[in-house]
Amino acid sequence: MLLVAELGTRLKEARLSKGYSLDDLQEITKIQKRYLVGIEEGNYSIMPGSFYVRAFIKQYAEAVGLNAEEILETYKKELPSTPNDQVSQSMTNSPSRRKVTKGPSNKMMEAMPKIIVALFIVVIIVAIWILWQSKNSSGTSEVENTTPEMEYDTNIQPIDSEKDKKDKENKDAQKKDKEDTNSTEETPTDEDQTDQTEEMKQTISAGTVEADGATTSYTLTGTDTMKIKIEVSGPTFVGIRNQQQQELLTDTRVYNAGEVVEFDATTQNYVRVRLGNSTQAKIYINDELLPYAQQIVTQNIVINFNKEQ
Repeated sequence: MLLVAELGTRLKEARLSKGYSLDDLQEITKIQKRYLVGIEEGNYSIMPGSFYVRAFIKQYAEAVGLNAEEILETYKKELPSTPNDQVSQSMTNSPSRRKVTKGPSNKMMEAMPKIIVALFIVVIIVAIWILWQSKNSSGTSEVENTTPEMEYDTNIQPIDSEKDKKDKENKDAQKKDKEDTNSTEETPTDEDQTDQTEEMKQTISAGTVEADGATTSYTLTGTDTMKIKIEVSGPTFVGIRNQQQQELLTDTRVYNAGEVVEFDATTQNYVRVRLGNSTQAKIYINDELLPYAQQIVTQNIVINFNKEQ
């Protein structure tokens, strides 16, 4: 029971160091609060089954930033065994099964695989020969049946006089002038393209650390969209709220390495991103990396959006 109490104490200390209450942890892990209390007190009898004990402990450890595999390995002797562990132990302790020896087969059965392989090779050779004959016959037929045909352009009219020749030249010149004019009108100048680019250039202000010491505010301008992407490289809690402190992210939880959180906040003028471990998460605003103004583990990132009209 000493190791069990030590496990519960270790998990509780990690939770408190993260600043999580039992209610916070219940929201993150989706584990009922009474089970969380049972884990911290080492009271596993209230759990729905031995399998859930290990599963809940693993989820608790990941949520507070501990190595779940190391925790389970260290305290495995004090945790209730699962049905899989009992079956594995039973199989280990059971007497060895008698080896099944294979009796000798007759010569016909031994030769059968070789006969099948030989027949398969013969079939392939015959199929290749038939395809080759068919291809040669087809090629010869195409060469013999090909008859050159002469095509005549019935739209070409002979120039009967010098006057017709001059009229044609004038029409061609007018057509060319018209095409040049249209091309000049439709092609935007380099200056116009530069002005358009400058009008929509996104700007993110330098972060301002708020009085609570855990919140940094930024201002986004020069764009009409605000798309947030968070790349996670290790276990960290991610939540997104609006100015009224309402949850915008439907899947608020602890994300693991390799997961990506994407949220379109274009309709919002204020969002707050909560990171449980900012050292293992990168935030992108419209695919532009947001540099952190302060290097702390748990922090809030507030983005004020001044939308371009």
